[in-house]
Amino acid sequence: MNILSIEAELFAIRCSISQASKIRGITYIVVIIDAIHVTKHIFDTSIHSYQLHTIAISSNLRKFFNRNDNNSIFFWDCPSNNKWFPHLLVDKESKYYKMNSILSRKLS
Repeated sequence: MNILSIEAELFAIRCSISQASKIRGITYIVVIIDAIHVTKHIFDTSIHSYQLHTIAISSNLRKFFNRNDNNSIFFWDCPSNNKWFPHLLVDKESKYYKMNSILSRKLS
């Protein structure tokens, strides 16, 4: 199966919004992305190949916005090739995180 970069970006947005929207007390979400054009797919109501992600994102956002009328979301376009501080910070933090495997299997 081939995964397109748009699908990977939408999946990342989907996961991050899902996690952020479940935290009580959060009133705004900031999505920093280096491919801002991908975000238009979130609000695209036509039939398209990324609908699974857009429906999940929309569902999470609906719950988030219904929880408080003052809740908001911001999308920041931060192209990685510009080496802007927010991008460098997010890049550094995301690479710092070490994920431990829940299941391990010794290869023979």
